[in-house]
Amino acid sequence: MVNKLKNKIIPIFVPHQGCPHDCVFCNQKKITGVSTDMTAERTRSIIEESLKTIQKDTNLEIAFFGGSFTAIDSNIQKELLSVAYEYKKRGLVNDIRMSTRPDCIDSAALKLIKSLGTTIIELGVQSMDNDVLIDSLRGHNSEIVRYSSELIKAFGIKLGLQMMVGLPSDTEEKCIQTALDFVDMKPDFVRIYPTIVIKETGLENAYLDGRYEPFDLDKSIDIVKKLLVIFERNKIKVIRVGLQSTDDIQVGRDIVAGPYHPAFKELVASRMVQDYLVSLIEDNEKHDFDEIVVIAPKRLVSTIIGNKKSNVRFFYDKFGCRLKTIESEKNCVNVGDDILTVMIDDKIICRTTISEINDSLFDIYGLGRRKE
Repeated sequence: MVNKLKNKIIPIFVPHQGCPHDCVFCNQKKITGVSTDMTAERTRSIIEESLKTIQKDTNLEIAFFGGSFTAIDSNIQKELLSVAYEYKKRGLVNDIRMSTRPDCIDSAALKLIKSLGTTIIELGVQSMDNDVLIDSLRGHNSEIVRYSSELIKAFGIKLGLQMMVGLPSDTEEKCIQTALDFVDMKPDFVRIYPTIVIKETGLENAYLDGRYEPFDLDKSIDIVKKLLVIFERNKIKVIRVGLQSTDDIQVGRDIVAGPYHPAFKELVASRMVQDYLVSLIEDNEKHDFDEIVVIAPKRLVSTIIGNKKSNVRFFYDKFGCRLKTIESEKNCVNVGDDILTVMIDDKIICRTTISEINDSLFDIYGLGRRKE
């Protein structure tokens, strides 16, 4: 088996630089944990310090996050990118990544950043529903997203798309349609963020005035699990689910409301396992049983058991049975596609893989009845 190189990102945060709009949900200084402007000197210092701690044989990239990079003054773009490009030309990093808005992309901007080594662009799309975009004060419509995505790909730059779940006037159907629209645009990867209410944002004002109600944690999990199945079915990598914790993002201090959880992705993955196992039980002829056993690799055990044993409690409360896991030896069909064996009492019900589970969930969630 060929060992894959580990991926490592050197993040350079440019909070709110370049953004032409203050979107209703956004306080970049809170989200990034950074409150000062970025300079070439600080960029170089961050890269040098990071290189001291990163092992060799690592797929390394420098990423400019936090603002709309292509909307920054072109001289500042050149200043920051030139530092990053120097390390790329020396072979010390593999990629240069940046985040920006869909309405801050044009041929001139792409020509400039590509000439300075940019290989990946993430668009903060958030939603493809025009009403959601209007109510979130995004300042552009969904057609701009399609145009900028096509242009990025035409320049030979990898495309990432970010979406948010639970924005003003959002619904489950709108979220699912956004995911399907993403599939049509063929991104190289996506990120999914549940919408949380952060202090000092327009969303906080709307929440306190009773004009906005965030999705709760359970509803967010229920929607995001379906989005993951859609992206997995279409071979689109999801590189993050949920907002990363920073010193400034703390419930009760900077988070006013919303479905924030430090292990949100784990909660979603465990719910997907739960849903699959429930479908097996409901299809099984034996309804009087004491135990459901899942034999799985060690890395999947915590997902099966659930955060704080949530799945163990669920199956006991719903079916009066024990949920038990047994660690298996390394055993997979393809790299990363581990085999799971499910037993009810001492009878094997199925042997399956993660890919097959996702295919089953596509039907279990009724996604096949929607336009894919």
